[in-house]
Amino acid sequence: MTLEDRAKRYIEMTENALRIVKVAPSEESLLYKGGKDFIEMCRNYLNDSKYFFEKRDYENSLAASSYAYAWLDAGVRIGILSAPGDYKRFTQYS
Repeated sequence: MTLEDRAKRYIEMTENALRIVKVAPSEESLLYKGGKDFIEMCRNYLNDSKYFFEKRDYENSLAASSYAYAWLDAGVRIGILSAPGDYKRFTQYS
């Protein structure tokens, strides 16, 4: 698999995960804003990844999409994000 293929795969994987995740705490909770921030950070890094991909800078594209996905994964793991019906794609406690 080429670096370009990997970068494209990570962008798609992150986009799919982003469609699934939701902020877990209710809007009244102090943690709600934290959940929104995690999603926003993911979107920002994903946009960076797409920018780098368009510039054929696949190394930075892959790095940015990895950071984007990590924000979602960390949010799910600590419980401020949820992934209703699809926790398989996120790190789980053993």
